[in-house]
Amino acid sequence: MSITVNLRYKGTNGSAKKFAEEMIESGTVDLIRKEEGNLRYEYYLSLEDPEELLLIDSWESQEAIDRHHQTPMMKTIAELREKYDLHMTVERYTSIAGEEKDSRFIRK
Repeated sequence: MSITVNLRYKGTNGSAKKFAEEMIESGTVDLIRKEEGNLRYEYYLSLEDPEELLLIDSWESQEAIDRHHQTPMMKTIAELREKYDLHMTVERYTSIAGEEKDSRFIRK
């Protein structure tokens, strides 16, 4: 069962975008993507709210997330959140059996 966490970051004056740019430019995003159990780590900017940034963060298991939370990168992320004065909301989803039934509705 995989776990996907959607984190929405809100800031002011473009701070959410600057946060993501620094995460990418510093190499932190690449390090996270290389972690064992990471399936996806991607940022998206909202078309409706330019001060909102969405992070889609997917992992193979809770154990993989727990290992990630013990890495030095979490300190880096926390420091950057403070630097850019970001506030967050979090949604968590788990995969379920039967997803293949929906494939007929997906245009590839």
